[in-house]
Amino acid sequence: MRQSNGYIIGFSAALTIVLGGLLALAATLLREPQRIQKELDKKKQILGAVMNIPEGVDVLKLYDDKIEGVVTNYRGDIIDSVSAEDINIRKEYKKTDYKEKLFPVFKFKSPVHEGVIDAYILPVYGNGLWDEIWGFVAIESDFNTIKGVVFDHKAETPGLGARITETDIQKRFKGRKIFDKTWDVESVYMIKGENNEINKTDYHSVDGLSGATMTTLGLNKMLKGYFNFYDSFFATEYMRLAQVESKENDDILNMKPSDRFVQ
Repeated sequence: MRQSNGYIIGFSAALTIVLGGLLALAATLLREPQRIQKELDKKKQILGAVMNIPEGVDVLKLYDDKIEGVVTNYRGDIIDSVSAEDINIRKEYKKTDYKEKLFPVFKFKSPVHEGVIDAYILPVYGNGLWDEIWGFVAIESDFNTIKGVVFDHKAETPGLGARITETDIQKRFKGRKIFDKTWDVESVYMIKGENNEINKTDYHSVDGLSGATMTTLGLNKMLKGYFNFYDSFFATEYMRLAQVESKENDDILNMKPSDRFVQ
């Protein structure tokens, strides 16, 4: 029997309300598990830049034991009003004025010496060929040598640019240097092509990715940009650890970052 238009409209409206309610309920119930999973993935990546995470370990507890987060700005000032874990890296990346950006630093505590920081883990964010790329770079306590990296992406080409997530690719960055001999930011660059001969005295180049020129260019730009952003933090942290007198701090902060760093 043919139903009236009113019946069809009423039935469709009721079905829409029921399905919409179910979807809203599912979203509400899943919100907290999704938040926890997102937090877990982020903390895994932070730790993964500096250590191999044992199978079955409680990542959140390991993170709390090993990591101390701080937030800095372009001047290297520590911002106490916000937690490093609460900073949305993507949102900060999108800000057009670098003076408004906030930069989290995740300090990796020494397992042997209490109060000593073994590495500084820096979030980085940029654009690859198709979409955004990001990662975490661990810097040794000399503020110059890369201890390890973790990279990820949203939509790079499988087998090409997407290889930045592979452990063997990320290992290429270990031991490379950020600064040149005058303590200016030189950064680290993936060169064009693969299976290149890298001079042993070249601390700034790593082997590239065949067929992924645009991804590697995006990664190179991302790294140099963030190393420049964190330059003032390195200088300030160096002075803090060297216990420079407050008057000297004020004078040094007016110099360019590379000059401050070699005081």
